[in-house]
Amino acid sequence: MKGLFFFFLPSTSSFSGSGSATMAEKKRKASSTAGGKEPGTKRPKLEKEKEEKAAGWLQSLVKQQREDKKDMKFNKKRQRVLSDAAKIKQGSDGVLYWMLRDQRVQDNWALIRAQQLAAKEELPLHVCFCLLVPKSPLSTLRHYAFLLKGLQEVAKECKRLNVQFHLLHGAPGEVLPGFVSDQGFGAVVTDFSPLREPQQWLKDVKKKLSKDTPLIQVDAHNIVPCWVASPKLEYSARTIRGKITNLLPEFLTDFPVIEPHPHTATRTAKPVDWEKTLASLDVDRTVGEPQWAKPGSDAGMAMLESFIDVRLKLFATQRNDPNMAALSQLSPWIRFGQLSAQRVALQVRRCGKNASESVAPFIEELVVRGLYCSSHKHYKGISGHTHTREVQIQTVTSAGKLCLSSYLNNFIPLILTHTLTVFPHQYQMVTEGKMHGFLRMYWAKKILEWTRSPEEALSIGLYLNDRYELDGQDPNGFVGCMWSICGIHDQGWAERPVFGKIRYMNYKGCLRKFNVAQFEKKYCPKNYVRST
Repeated sequence: MKGLFFFFLPSTSSFSGSGSATMAEKKRKASSTAGGKEPGTKRPKLEKEKEEKAAGWLQSLVKQQREDKKDMKFNKKRQRVLSDAAKIKQGSDGVLYWMLRDQRVQDNWALIRAQQLAAKEELPLHVCFCLLVPKSPLSTLRHYAFLLKGLQEVAKECKRLNVQFHLLHGAPGEVLPGFVSDQGFGAVVTDFSPLREPQQWLKDVKKKLSKDTPLIQVDAHNIVPCWVASPKLEYSARTIRGKITNLLPEFLTDFPVIEPHPHTATRTAKPVDWEKTLASLDVDRTVGEPQWAKPGSDAGMAMLESFIDVRLKLFATQRNDPNMAALSQLSPWIRFGQLSAQRVALQVRRCGKNASESVAPFIEELVVRGLYCSSHKHYKGISGHTHTREVQIQTVTSAGKLCLSSYLNNFIPLILTHTLTVFPHQYQMVTEGKMHGFLRMYWAKKILEWTRSPEEALSIGLYLNDRYELDGQDPNGFVGCMWSICGIHDQGWAERPVFGKIRYMNYKGCLRKFNVAQFEKKYCPKNYVRST
């Protein structure tokens, strides 16, 4: 178990921030200037390869791979037709891709499928995104700035490819069916999310769409489509590992390129003023944008490049040390669909030959554990989880209860306040929008230990994760909370007071794992007082 709030993608977390790309550039420069030999002398092949690498090499390599595989066939197991109608209406004015979870152009099976359908019928191709901002403390500038700036890159790429991009405002069920009708689209293709809200949007859209308009869903997020990998609730990685491993040869394939679309739309999209749109959003601006994570697919690819060049070789042995830059840091880009997990797996396999001991554990964590939210209706609740502590505070002595009650009354408001200056890792979460995977586990278990019930612990953990973590409000975060607090995907342990059968973690374990003082020195705010 290597990460808390992106349990399925724990390796995508990272301790270090924007300095990683700089490290990669320094390393490349050093390889071309230090320790050189006389001209004409034969150098080892590995040294030559390092010398020839320049920043942006991965983007160029991937572009060529897409071109080479432009005739790659679409596996129809990735899609399911949700409507009674399956064929595109004759006389239609285009095909629409309703972008939902996978907010990118290239390496997107849903958009690939939409372009194939449009090209076959000689129709224009359109993309739309429905922008809805719930009135909630979870609606922060941190999340919506990352989302909108990523979509701005999508719109720019669509324009280059002769694809119309539309930004709609409102709930999909209210704005999308009318938009489809007004524009005369003959089919709607969308991507897949297992979460309740997007599932409800899909139902609302399906209910209001014209009965002769096909509605097609493509799982563009998971390497093995959820409905193929397993139709039932999986209780542990052990029960799903073999199923996914057997299917990887079929689904872990290259992507064909999204090419300039040959059929031009007669009705063009309304231009979007992106700065004005972001400024107009009713979001909590006290939770600001982190400096280390630049939005968009290009930035995500650059972070993947720096991971392969610099951090991958450390992953196998040092990924549990928060003081080491050994994790990929890719979770925000994967969470917003700006980077494909399938692309990450492909490139780590192909380019990680010099870090072979790290490739297998990274792929295991990235690929295997992805079906929990799609098969469990209580993915954000206690119901149905067997390891949750049953005794809780009742096992504490009478004298201890009074002390604990007083402590809880002070502690709970403290961990919920936006300043959050009690723990260094909590401070990192608030200021940078991330927390190292090992500390996420420890942090959540402390919330379990110091709250009145598992329900309260889960509520607090999810709230803080979803409000402050840049990769929050994602299935991986929900499962991470459930693993730490409810024992999901974990075995039952010997029962103990307060924790019940949940796996126990304590401060001594942190001391054994890493240099705690070093981490505290970096992430203690100036006004931090130990006595609190």
